[in-house]
Amino acid sequence: MIKAVALDIGETLVSDTRFWAGWADWLGVPRHTVSALVGAVVSRGEDHTDAIRLLRPGLDMDAANAAREASGRGDHLDETDLYPDVRPSLAALRQAGVRVVVAGNQTARTAQLLRALDLPADAVATSGEWGPAKPDPAFFAHLLEATRTPAAETLYVGDHPAEDIHPAKEAGLLTAHLRRGPWGHYWADDPLLIAAADFRVDSLTELPALIDL
Repeated sequence: MIKAVALDIGETLVSDTRFWAGWADWLGVPRHTVSALVGAVVSRGEDHTDAIRLLRPGLDMDAANAAREASGRGDHLDETDLYPDVRPSLAALRQAGVRVVVAGNQTARTAQLLRALDLPADAVATSGEWGPAKPDPAFFAHLLEATRTPAAETLYVGDHPAEDIHPAKEAGLLTAHLRRGPWGHYWADDPLLIAAADFRVDSLTELPALIDL
């Protein structure tokens, strides 16, 4: 039985549209250029930050994030960035009696912004706060501390095969692949992903029905 559900952030709960637009503006390149490069790294199964490094080889992402924050052009989130199924689905999971945790590869600032949105979740955290980032097994160790449940009773939901589904499965968690965003759609029919995902969903509204399976 699933006693906790943990969810990725980017393209699971939050649209990355504003994120990529912000980086394009910061780098001084057209937004469609960044979108095209995101598509390129998606097709190669690479990390999303590689799209930025294609424009600025060797860029120190931590330093760049700090510079953006200092200039007032850092991460920003509001209600319009959430996918429409987020609030009702998380609320339904909590009503079903499971612990809901939000955790992904974002900055500490993003964690603050998410908490300010007062989501129906028991805990919100990011790699920027914990230190290790997915797919590092240490990220999932922190995650299980937040869920307070054994790995075998914890479901991790995400769109990205290499950062969400495969490492979560290797850490002993149950997994649900969300067909959302560029990674979620492009890799949805990959045989290795299909083998690793315990569930495959097109919307977060499908999650509550998985609890008692």
